[in-house]
Parts: sequence; structure tokens; C-alpha cells
Amino acid sequence: MRDPSEIYTVDEDVARELSERTAAGGGPMLLHMVRGFVDAGAAGQVAADHLTEHFDATRLATFDVDQLLDYRSRRPTMTFDAATWSDYDEPSLAVDVLRDGEGVPFLLLHGLEPDVQWELYVAAVRQIVERFDVPLTVGVHGIPMGAPHTRPLGVTAHGTRPDLIADHVSWFGTVQVPASASAVLEYRLGHWGHDAMGFAVHVPHYLAQTSYPQASLVALENVQRATGLDLDPAALEPAAAQATAEIERQVEGSAEIGAVVAALEEQYDTFSRSIGRTNLLADTRNLPTADELGAEFERFLAQQQGGDGPG
Repeated sequence: MRDPSEIYTVDEDVARELSERTAAGGGPMLLHMVRGFVDAGAAGQVAADHLTEHFDATRLATFDVDQLLDYRSRRPTMTFDAATWSDYDEPSLAVDVLRDGEGVPFLLLHGLEPDVQWELYVAAVRQIVERFDVPLTVGVHGIPMGAPHTRPLGVTAHGTRPDLIADHVSWFGTVQVPASASAVLEYRLGHWGHDAMGFAVHVPHYLAQTSYPQASLVALENVQRATGLDLDPAALEPAAAQATAEIERQVEGSAEIGAVVAALEEQYDTFSRSIGRTNLLADTRNLPTADELGAEFERFLAQQQGGDGPG
């Protein structure tokens, strides 16, 4: 493997200041919220945007995206204005230093998930973790679930040691899913002896392709509890309330979609009542599956406002 330091650069002045500020109390936490394969409801993206907009951010490390992205499979956006190219949404992947509500420094890895050279990328993040004595690395993203927006959002917590997630209920047994760079990062860090964990917020299946701020709010609340950082998730409440009001407006406009949501509520409540029993789910043979419900909801939304979804 090549030297991982070849794919990123560090601002040494920022690094020196960070080391001085954290010398007495231990290294900074590292949060990672990269836009990749799955982020239902844009849970990670909205959370990252909240952090960079709400807290002062200083660039610590910049990755060379030309070595990590496949531009033909994920083309950046450009703006053509009359007779000239006026703007280019330049892709980035970077680590910023932020300070939480109490002035405590932490790191945020955000931007686009690498398409290639995952092992080199993960090794590069390991160098950053070890250089700055990061005690805990925490990831966030959303996953689509057959659950209604009218019930509390569930969260699947995962970590490199059982005691990191001892306060969280496991929603899954053993499953195989497509890999992501963030999942590989957590996996490798665990094998290298570093603490790492993550939170996958359960976003209603029919809202997976929209921005759903409630998911980001729940994610940041969990990160806050795990790290002790003051991330002010409450600042997302107005956006979450606005999105919920728009969803409710569309639901109230159709008896058909109201029935879909009611079926999801029944399924959710049945599961909640049976937690702890041998048979975790009561007889749901007469209930539609999550895929059927999601497809029906998406068909309804496609008929509203020219295909605009809620949120």
C-alpha cells in the first residue's frame, strides 16, 4: 500500500493549535458524516451542515479528491449562464476543527464518500486519529425502515466494543449489506485498537429520498449523549417541525395515504408491544410489507405537485 499521507494535506498551524488546546484534557472526538451509498432522509448530510453552519469551522486536513472519486459515476454539478460556465460545485472531502457549545474542540470528517482506494483512505483517517489522540470516532447516517413518521424514530447503534452501545437495543440479528467507506472505517479502527461507533437512524421508507431534519436531530441527540459534546440539536427543531407539517398536509389530503400510514402505525405498535417476547412480532400476515407500503406512498406523492415529495 502507498503511504496514506500522500492523499491528504494537513494545515500545520491549525494542527499545532489543536494539539495545544487538547494537550491537557486528551484528544478531540472525531465525527464522520460523509455523503455516500445510503443516507436516508439525508440524516448525516443535514447533521454535518448543521454543525458547520452552527459552529465555527477551521480546515485541518484536506483530502485529494482527484485520487478518491470517480467523476463519471458521480458527476459534480456545474452552472451554465447564457454563454459561460459560471459556477462549479467542486467536490471535497475534509476534516474540520469545530468547537461545541461549551468551546470544546472536536473534529468533523465530511464531504463525499471515496469511490476508490478505500483501504488507503481508511489508513489515512487512522493516521489522523493517532496523530491527534482521538479517543472515540462516531459516524452518522440514515437507513430506510418500514416505520411511520408519526412514531419516535428508532436508532441502530453499532460499535467496536459492546460497552460502547450497552444502552441501546439491537434491532437486527445477523445481516449482510453492501459495504460503505464509513462502515469499513469503523471496522478497521476496531481491529487497530481504537474505539469507534455509529448511529443509523431509522427513516420512514417513504421519506428516504427527501431531506428529513427530524432524523438528523435524533442522530445528533445520540451523538451528544455518547460523546458529551454540546451540539445543539434543538436548533433543528424548527426545520423538523416544518417538514412534519408538510408531510401531515399531504397525508390529510388523501384517505388512501392515510390508510397506508395507519397500517404502518399498527405494524410499529405491534412490534413495540411484543418487545421481550419470544415471538417479537405478532401475526402480521394481513399487513402489507414495508416495500408495498413504501411503493404505495411513493405513487401517491408522485401525483402531488408534479411529483414533489414531502419535506
